[in-house]
Amino acid sequence: MLKNKLLLLIIDGVPWRNWRRLFGNLEGWVEAGEAQVWKIRAPLPSTSACCYASIHTGTVPAVHGSTGNGHVFRLSQPDIFSEIRKANGVTGAVAHSFWSEFFNRAPFDPVRDLEYDEPESTSINHGRFHTMAGYNHWNQMTPSDADLFATLAMLAKRFGLDYGLLHTCTLDSMGHRFKHDCDELDYACYLLDAQLAPFIQQWRAAGYELIVTADHGQSARGHHGGRGEDQQDAALYYFGPSRGPDPDQLLHITQIAPTVLARLGVPIPETMDQKSFLEPMS
Repeated sequence: MLKNKLLLLIIDGVPWRNWRRLFGNLEGWVEAGEAQVWKIRAPLPSTSACCYASIHTGTVPAVHGSTGNGHVFRLSQPDIFSEIRKANGVTGAVAHSFWSEFFNRAPFDPVRDLEYDEPESTSINHGRFHTMAGYNHWNQMTPSDADLFATLAMLAKRFGLDYGLLHTCTLDSMGHRFKHDCDELDYACYLLDAQLAPFIQQWRAAGYELIVTADHGQSARGHHGGRGEDQQDAALYYFGPSRGPDPDQLLHITQIAPTVLARLGVPIPETMDQKSFLEPMS
């Protein structure tokens, strides 16, 4: 029996400036004292796959070895899923197929891996994945965010998840296509915030702590992968009883993994050399 339960929501490719000015519900909860927010920095390269691996292993790309979106494989380091399973916790994920390849098995086989329920898995027990096959500038190929949120809610209710991951690429794709100073992206951020808000209320009522963040930022030209606050920095919102550092302290993505494990009362492996940014369980 774990000491707590937590959901981690990764909203892909949202830079710091967009979080703080366009997500009215999240910012409203911060203003009301129901959530805390910090700036968080992605590793280098600030490329999506590299960041996914860093978020869950607590290590940088130079250590875990994923150097880009074309270099996705089953990682060897301990990760959030594996350590929670060692503690007999129940895990779930609703995400892009890269997450399944990194933390369950690779290569990704859509027939086998788009949907699975494997209670004895040493990693992800309940997976619902998508590939975005055919994605390009003209064709986003991203599932509805509302459907993804509902799918995670379904897994949490049906299987009693102790830990659940959600990942959506909609805003990353919108930024690549439309850049950031435009009506299209303003509305896309507004809509995701509005669709997410009722699920946050539902999950909090069910006893989950929540972390909502991004894997990286994006430049004004819709690019990421390199160095710079625009490409690397995002916001991290935390809903729960623990207290974090001073609001102006910069967090690093590699702190997420040890923080999640600490909140669940799960031992943190030595490979995760960063400390939790939240107070430990009492």
